[in-house]
Amino acid sequence: MSLLRYLHLDVFAATSGGGNHLGVVIGANGWSGAAMQRFARWTALVETTFLLPPTDPKASYRVRIFTPHREIPFAGHPSIGSAHAAIECGLVEVQHGLLWQECGAGVLPIRVTGDGEQRELLLQSPGERIVHAGVDAHPLLAAALAGIELGMLPPALVDGGRRWWLAEVADEAGLRAWQPDHQAILALAQASDSMGLCAFARAGDGSLRLVVRALPAGVGIVEDPASGAANGLIAAYLAQAEPQGPLARGYEVSQGREIGHDARLVVQIDGQVVWTGGRSHTVIDGSLDWTPAE
Repeated sequence: MSLLRYLHLDVFAATSGGGNHLGVVIGANGWSGAAMQRFARWTALVETTFLLPPTDPKASYRVRIFTPHREIPFAGHPSIGSAHAAIECGLVEVQHGLLWQECGAGVLPIRVTGDGEQRELLLQSPGERIVHAGVDAHPLLAAALAGIELGMLPPALVDGGRRWWLAEVADEAGLRAWQPDHQAILALAQASDSMGLCAFARAGDGSLRLVVRALPAGVGIVEDPASGAANGLIAAYLAQAEPQGPLARGYEVSQGREIGHDARLVVQIDGQVVWTGGRSHTVIDGSLDWTPAE
């Protein structure tokens, strides 16, 4: 069995080790889905991806995304990290500032700016819709929001590749100090078939305009250090609710400090089109010696 190339990435990190882990396997073209799932279970990373040749002629590459438990059609930081790996390994050529990623959610554009360590990749989300909105949108919502003072926008369940409850908190200090009731959030996630709760607050710390805490109890994660898809939904919600507001063109996000990380995400908004992403760093670039048994 020939060795495959394997990258371990730090995605969305503002400082070294501050972002979200991602494992990327290159060259597993002959592996079955079951074999990919077995390896993803072994890595025990939140997500592991596999870069493959595209099946759609429009796409630059194809990616399959696995948690330790199942394959998922789309996620933010695995998409950005996989695009970074595809560029770093010379598998793709950027055309007119764009890559096109084929995944379970379709063929999605990724905007590329800069080079090397300064390269930023921003993904256009696959579309969003508000399912429910308001403090009484679900009977379990109040318990999940216990301990925080809500901000201007009402809580909402938003669907866009992933389904999240979003809640604006009145101020940054309140959000950072919040002690979430994870069991209540899990109950809400299970009852509403959602990832969980993503809370955000407006900030005034230089270029950082939003602070985010993502609590995806629905997939067994206590708190996520950096959430591309969830931030895309927040941006779409803000763009729809406040089209002339101070965040309507884009902003930067701080996430993960409450759990010892330091992530920075970039949001750009073109009308109702949202681009979300940031930088990735290759921590390990090596060879994978693995027998893809079923």
